[in-house]
Amino acid sequence: MRLGYPCQNLTLPSRFRTCRLQTMKTEGEEKVKELALHNFKELQRVLEWNITENITFFRISSDIVPFGSHPLLEWEWWKDDDILAAASSIKKLQQKHNMRLSVHPGQYTVLNSPKDNIVENAVSDLEYHGHLLSLCGGTDMILHIGGGYGDKESAKERFITNFDKVTPFVKESLRLENDDKTYHIEDVLEVSNHLKVPACFDIHHHRCNPPGENETRSYIEDVFLTWKDKSIRPKMHISSGKAHQVDTSHADYISDEDFHSFIDLLPDTNIDLMLEAKKKEKAVFALRM
Repeated sequence: MRLGYPCQNLTLPSRFRTCRLQTMKTEGEEKVKELALHNFKELQRVLEWNITENITFFRISSDIVPFGSHPLLEWEWWKDDDILAAASSIKKLQQKHNMRLSVHPGQYTVLNSPKDNIVENAVSDLEYHGHLLSLCGGTDMILHIGGGYGDKESAKERFITNFDKVTPFVKESLRLENDDKTYHIEDVLEVSNHLKVPACFDIHHHRCNPPGENETRSYIEDVFLTWKDKSIRPKMHISSGKAHQVDTSHADYISDEDFHSFIDLLPDTNIDLMLEAKKKEKAVFALRM
């Protein structure tokens, strides 16, 4: 089992930079490029540090290219020679050390919205993440199904329909995750099996939003079955509630009880487990002790 952490390193610390939309409008492509190149170099610095600490599983921040999917940014950053060189250096590092790199588009990337403009923006953002993932040698794009909009069944159908609007690389990279309020693991497995997309199981979300009468172990077994390519480990998430076990806010660390009770449920511990804890890499170290 590999343990990973998301986006930032608190020990270095990492210093990813962004800007306001007005700054992008005023200073244009050159400012965005300056920030993006800094962020690619910073990402490489974090990954190099991870390697020295034997952490080969990491989630790349969505903000590497500021406003990378914004309609006002006309710069095709994924074709820029300087960006390609910076990303190529990261990809070589990933390949040499067999690192698993992922991305996780945010809460506003909603592929099942009933509003066409929101779906269009979601497709653009998924394309942005696809470029970022591909250039860096990543393999996993984690996505929630989206909103319920008062009719989950219709919303799931919309997600399935809109899935065809994304590119083949995005389709191959997507892993659907259960959330803590609307789409529990039964919903995710239904959509996942229909689209033949792997499911990413989040144990904390499952505790906050359990589906029904089946045992958790049974759902996890079904999640394993969605990972058809046996050369790729199932990817799962864990976090602990800040105030109590079903508090949706994340704690600084993963509690020993939450970690070991989850491990006991796994039919096979050959997984990659993302620790969604506020203390990032320090949470990894705490579980290793």
